[in-house]
This record gives sequence, structure tokens and C-alpha cells, in this order.
Amino acid sequence: MNNSYKGKILISTPDISGDIFSRSVVLIIDHNENGTFGLILNKKNSKLSHRLLHIFGFPVDVYEGGPVENDKIFFINKGMKVTESYSEINEKFYLTDDIENVVSGLIEEQISVDEIKVFSGYSGWSAQQLEGEISRKLWTVVDVDTLDYTLPNDQTLWKSIMQNLGGEFLLWANAPEDVSMN
Repeated sequence: MNNSYKGKILISTPDISGDIFSRSVVLIIDHNENGTFGLILNKKNSKLSHRLLHIFGFPVDVYEGGPVENDKIFFINKGMKVTESYSEINEKFYLTDDIENVVSGLIEEQISVDEIKVFSGYSGWSAQQLEGEISRKLWTVVDVDTLDYTLPNDQTLWKSIMQNLGGEFLLWANAPEDVSMN
């Protein structure tokens, strides 16, 4: 495979389906001949976030990583590696599903809640599935080197990236959420 999307961002094109991928910004963690693994960066799960507030006693935002295995938790950590079990996203960010060490690091104040982002589930595509969706223009692949994956992002992230792309993307950025209302 000579064209990996690993480390790139997928921007969904607006549609009227209203599913989890509508107006999503997805970080591609792994992409190879067997398929693709990514996390949605801009869909906060208020219910799970509220539950963690009661468990920890301080706010921890949880994001919908995607529609696959919603009972599985993933963490993107900025800077320090908090566990031996991690995948490097780039020189600044790491991915882990080691709940025990991350929670321990938070409780013992070895890491700050601002240095992690919590995800419920992930986004996955089988072999060649993502390539097909990209060719049908359901996704736009973007290099965004300056994005802090641990920031509390919402729908303004999708709109901001679309506006920065310009051209037809600027039209999409300003379209109503339900494009049938346009």
C-alpha cells in the first residue's frame, strides 16, 4: 500500500443523513491494506462526560470516537507517555486504551485532564472501504499539522477547517446543518 492516510484528517462532506459522521472531523490513527482506524475529534458525548464528572469529581469530556465498539475507551495523550502500551500518532501525541494507567495518572496528578482526550468507540473501515468513500466524495483528506488533538473541539472545528479549505468547501461550511433546508 503506497498511499496511507495515517496521521491525516478526514472531513465529512455535508449530507442529510444526520448520522454520527455528519460534519465529522476524523483523525486517522492507522491505515493499511487491512483497513482503517480513526477517532472522531469533534462529537462530544454529554451523557458519558456527565457520568465521569460524578466518578472523578472534576470534568472529563468524552467524545464519540465512532460507531464501532462504543463500550471500548481510547485516550489520546499529549506529551508524556503514561503507559508502556501505546501507539505513536506523531512526536507529540500518543494513543492508548490502558484505562488503568491513565485513570491512575489523573488521580495521582501525574497527568492533567488537559493533556488527554477520551473517546468512546472508534471509526473503522474494512480494506478499501475508506478509499471507496473518498472516491465518492463522502470525505476530504486534509493535512493539518498544527491541530491539538486534545483540545475540546465541537462543530466549530469542522466549519473552521472547511472555511480554511476555501472554494466549494466554503459553501459547505456555511450551509445549514440540514442541507435540505437550504
